[in-house]
Amino acid sequence: MDEQALLGLNPNADADFRQRALAYFEQLKISQDAWQVCAEALAQSIYSDDHIKFFCFQVLEHQVKFKYSELTEVQQQLIRETLITWLQAQMLNPQPEKTFIRNKAAQVFALLFVTEYLTKWPKFFFDILSVVDLNPRGVDMYLRILMAVDAELVDRDVVHTSEEARRNTLLKDTMREQCIPSLVESWYQILQNYQYNNSELTCQCLEVVGAYVSWIDLSLIANERFINMLLGHMSVEVLREEACDCLFEIVNKGMDPIDKTKLVESLCQVLQSAGLFSIDQEDDVDFLARFSKLVNGMGQALIASWTKLIKNGDMKSAQDTLQAIEAKVALMLQLLIHEDDDISSNIIGFCYDYLHVLKQLSALSDQQKANVEAIMLAVMKKLTYDEEYNFENEGEDEAMFVEYRKQLKLLLDRLAQVSPELLLASVRRVFNTTIQNWQTTRFMEVEVAIRLLYMLAEALPVSHGAHFSGDVTKATALQDMMRTLVTSGVSAYQHTSVTLEFFETVVRYEKFFAVEPQHIPTVLMAFLDHRGLRHTSPKVRSRTAYLFSRFVKSLNKQMNPFIEDVLNRIQDLMELSPPENGYQALLSSDDQLFIYETAGVLIVNSEYSAERKQVLMRNLLTPLMEKFKVLLEKLMMAQDEDRQMALADCLNHAVGFASRTSKAFSNKQTVKQCGCSEVYLDCLQTFLPALSCPLQKEVLRSGVRTFLHRMIICLEEEVLPFIPSASEHMLKDCEAKDLQEFIPLINQITAKFKTQVSPFLQQMFMPLLHAIFEVLLLPAEENDQSAALEKQMLRRSYFAFLQTVTGSGMSEVIANQGAENVERVLFTVIQGAVDYPDPIAQKTCFIILSKLVELWGGKDGPVGFADFVYKHIVPACFLAPLKQTFDLADAQTVLALSECAVTLKTIHLKRGPECIQYLQQEYLPSLQVAPEIIQ
Repeated sequence: MDEQALLGLNPNADADFRQRALAYFEQLKISQDAWQVCAEALAQSIYSDDHIKFFCFQVLEHQVKFKYSELTEVQQQLIRETLITWLQAQMLNPQPEKTFIRNKAAQVFALLFVTEYLTKWPKFFFDILSVVDLNPRGVDMYLRILMAVDAELVDRDVVHTSEEARRNTLLKDTMREQCIPSLVESWYQILQNYQYNNSELTCQCLEVVGAYVSWIDLSLIANERFINMLLGHMSVEVLREEACDCLFEIVNKGMDPIDKTKLVESLCQVLQSAGLFSIDQEDDVDFLARFSKLVNGMGQALIASWTKLIKNGDMKSAQDTLQAIEAKVALMLQLLIHEDDDISSNIIGFCYDYLHVLKQLSALSDQQKANVEAIMLAVMKKLTYDEEYNFENEGEDEAMFVEYRKQLKLLLDRLAQVSPELLLASVRRVFNTTIQNWQTTRFMEVEVAIRLLYMLAEALPVSHGAHFSGDVTKATALQDMMRTLVTSGVSAYQHTSVTLEFFETVVRYEKFFAVEPQHIPTVLMAFLDHRGLRHTSPKVRSRTAYLFSRFVKSLNKQMNPFIEDVLNRIQDLMELSPPENGYQALLSSDDQLFIYETAGVLIVNSEYSAERKQVLMRNLLTPLMEKFKVLLEKLMMAQDEDRQMALADCLNHAVGFASRTSKAFSNKQTVKQCGCSEVYLDCLQTFLPALSCPLQKEVLRSGVRTFLHRMIICLEEEVLPFIPSASEHMLKDCEAKDLQEFIPLINQITAKFKTQVSPFLQQMFMPLLHAIFEVLLLPAEENDQSAALEKQMLRRSYFAFLQTVTGSGMSEVIANQGAENVERVLFTVIQGAVDYPDPIAQKTCFIILSKLVELWGGKDGPVGFADFVYKHIVPACFLAPLKQTFDLADAQTVLALSECAVTLKTIHLKRGPECIQYLQQEYLPSLQVAPEIIQ
């Protein structure tokens, strides 16, 4: 071996050596006989360096996995002997191998097993067992090999081909027949031999039993001698976690419902008599988390049995099983309420399923009602944040608690299905007690009280948020709680979690303010002062900006008395903060978008006259326009690139804010009614010069483009005079992404104004196409994925443009481009339909082709088009589906095929029998299709 290259295997080696080692590994993988050198090195223990030994196993692994069939019988025998020799050496070496080497060796053994067990090495396990006997190092390797074999055969995380799945089934069937009983016996011997003096091997063996139990005959394990031994392990501290997991796998195994109930019950009796159900005396949380998972498994197994028995109509056994379920509820509740969230989380599945059982019963006993209440109280308690939760810097623990809360929310929803009255009464009690004393209550309890009110909205669903009408009891209860919430002053609580929960809840129940509008000013003030938009926490300010816009939108009719006051109070929050003033604004530009939208909504939905609305809208937009002009001048002069970027961003924000105010309008009518057309036209005239700025083109163009999209909706044909010069600027030296984003703008104009813009489209059609073709023809590096993707997206946009033009009944836009250009365009569509393996583009191309056939394919169509149909469109309909890349397992491809069929059908409709004749006599014979198929 290349000793120099091997030096690079050491993780501390420098980069050059490591590179050389990698290259050497690739070289050995392709070499014919390198594996033999590695096999010899392993069998004779030539190297002592761990990384080299691992490397040798990697080379062997590659040989067995990918090139085994190329070896002769003798060579295959050599690999088997090498592994057995290596295994024998393990028991004699003064020091055991490192774990990573043992695991890699086990993987190679497992690969060899999968390849040879059914043919050349049926005694695989017996050969290994005869070598290792009960030697601890040998047993360690034997158990690792068993786990590696299980991973090859049944690991759910590995995606197997159907061929591999068939092979794995055959391997398992053969193992069940030939060796599983002997393997189980060996496990029993290992456990008996090592349970008191080698916890590591015992735990490994328990893991093996747990893994194999899912696919071997359960009676081999679920019998007195094995179960008694496992139960013995449950009281040995170092073994009990693994024993717990092993019992869980046994309980989890699919079997007859009556047998399953018996098995679970017998296990429970023994666990209970061993004192394992008294969990309040247990302080090992890791063990309790596993135990909770076991109890969860037992509970869910019993419920699955109950469901099957009910389905089968066996009411007597179902009743017995239900009693067995009820007997576990007290233990389930203890685990659910445990202060450790992992222990609690592991039992939620059983709890959820138990509530589902209760939901199906016609009436609940007093005990069952008490259980429901106990679960409810447990959920309320466990929803509470603990002292350690870090609100300012949420990390992994916080994320886990948020996930755990989601599980609890599902339980609460399920509780609401079992007993909505009880849930409402419990929440009301907790809420009122807490909120009445909020000044002296800890933040987490106040937060959870408001959170519960918030959660009721989804737990007790209604259509369109109508919580305050219909069922009187419920409506009254919710109305009382909301009144308490907004009048209690709790919005002033000094903790971000409480503040946020207050605003979330107020917005969720906005319909309350339609019933009791007198509370609107109180809540508006909370939004506008230091509790909301001016809070010290940026997180609260940001979320409040969004919630405030939702609140105002939902209450637009009730907002009228407060409009001018609100507009005055938010004025300073809307300032465009230019990069040079160094002043840290309260809101980010994203948050400001919501404030501008809110301002727009307040003005537009107000009951003011059109003149007043116009004045207010001017007051809102004029500062933006003035700032924009100043900043654009500064950008033109700026030398430093960072400063240019900062100014361009600021300009972009200004355009974005103006755009956002227009969201209050749904169409031109509403803009006209408010007298606001003029101010938006002024904005257009202010913003369009940015398109001719040579600096930071991408950012500026993107903002102005978005504004134009909005104005096409708001101003309709009043925008048209601005479009030609805007388009001309946007087509200057542009890249794939620019074009890709420009085309939807042209599509929007085309689809909306149709023939009105025909002259403009005819004029800019070829310049746009030249810009597109120029970008598509740019050479790109072979493996540049992002460039290839950009081109694919641009190609799609191009075809979408042609589809819009033809679909809007403006084929004259194409027809008037001169014969040569028309032909070029048509060929690109044929190419898109056949040559590019992109089903989305292919579908669009066939839609264009069938539209053109419909428009031009009749007797009075353009000269030469009928010829084009037969020479190019008909062949495209056959060639596209014949391509190797045309994959009918893909949904988009099926849609492309469907459009391809529509194209042929349209040709037949337009050309009649002549089309059939052409297919029969010319085209299909040219494809060598048999005459009987043609007919």
